[in-house]
Amino acid sequence: MVPVMEQVRVGVIGCGIGIVHLEGYELDPSAKIMALAGLDEDRCSMLVQRFNVPQRYRDYRDLLANPDIDAVSICVPNHLHAEVAIAALRAGKHVLVEKPLARTVEEGEEILRVAREEEKIVGIAFNKRGRGDMEYVGELARSGHLGQIYYVKAYWLRRSGIPGLGSWFTNKALSGGGPLIDLGVHVMDLALWMTGNPEITTVSASTFAKLGPQGKGNWPKGRFQQVDGGEYGVEDLATAFMRTSTGATIQLEASWAAFSKETDEYGIELMGDKGGARVHIKDYAKVGEVGIFTDLNGSMVDVAPRLYEQHEHGRVIQKFLDSITTGVPMSPSGEEGLERVKVIDWIYRSAEEQRELQVAPAAVVLS
Repeated sequence: MVPVMEQVRVGVIGCGIGIVHLEGYELDPSAKIMALAGLDEDRCSMLVQRFNVPQRYRDYRDLLANPDIDAVSICVPNHLHAEVAIAALRAGKHVLVEKPLARTVEEGEEILRVAREEEKIVGIAFNKRGRGDMEYVGELARSGHLGQIYYVKAYWLRRSGIPGLGSWFTNKALSGGGPLIDLGVHVMDLALWMTGNPEITTVSASTFAKLGPQGKGNWPKGRFQQVDGGEYGVEDLATAFMRTSTGATIQLEASWAAFSKETDEYGIELMGDKGGARVHIKDYAKVGEVGIFTDLNGSMVDVAPRLYEQHEHGRVIQKFLDSITTGVPMSPSGEEGLERVKVIDWIYRSAEEQRELQVAPAAVVLS
């Protein structure tokens, strides 16, 4: 039983994506920002000033040694997720980990094993669940409004968006993979969450590395710099077809770079026996194009709901804080994060072996 508290004293490890975690904590009065750790001196100093952070550390282990911190956000490269999460749990902190939970199933299982031993909460930052458009459609799907969902298409496609050719992102040992583990994990999570977390029963997948090895497809306008001499050891396009325990099928597509009409676009399409839904987000629009498709009085009807922007990470952080302060189960949970890592592993194995895989039933049953 995890003890509850009135206010959570938090630290953030990582000064990159850590900015949106700080924003999320700042929005919630049940959080008190205590410390920040990171190696980028200029960026970390800027964040300390912007968010009035009392304590700044360079080494994350010094932050974890602070007894006045109850919980931490882990916002570091993928190869450090397990190391930092386990150290934080051993230090008595609840942890919110940026996606993916870990590079491998084994790393993810070890994180959750330690969390159980220490009786601490592990959350996973699947922030796309926190969008207003995705929350709306997710609630329609999970409440049965669309009926039995039998087909889902989930995609995140970039025309040119490799996050740094030669950086840690394109090093398989450091990242765990390419756009599948970076982008595809987001929309895969949405597809599974919206349909009630069914078990995956079969996976048939392919991956391709066609543009990256040519030195093409780096993110434009200098957001992610190319690293000279670095390797390109991951895919730049992944596709998968999955069957589930409910009989529904899921089609997944994820690319960093491809000669396609999409610029940087992601979304979900759901087909049920009472209705359908579509969410499409182009170039990081705060509110996407949403359509609900059904029948009304014998006629086909398309509904375009009026929705509003909300802070994606802020919504996940709110659930994390609620879990700590009230004891309500965390979702997105570490267990859900582990199940997504398992699916990623099956997809990569299917692609490597060039065959469909029969998948064993999941060890963890999710509600």
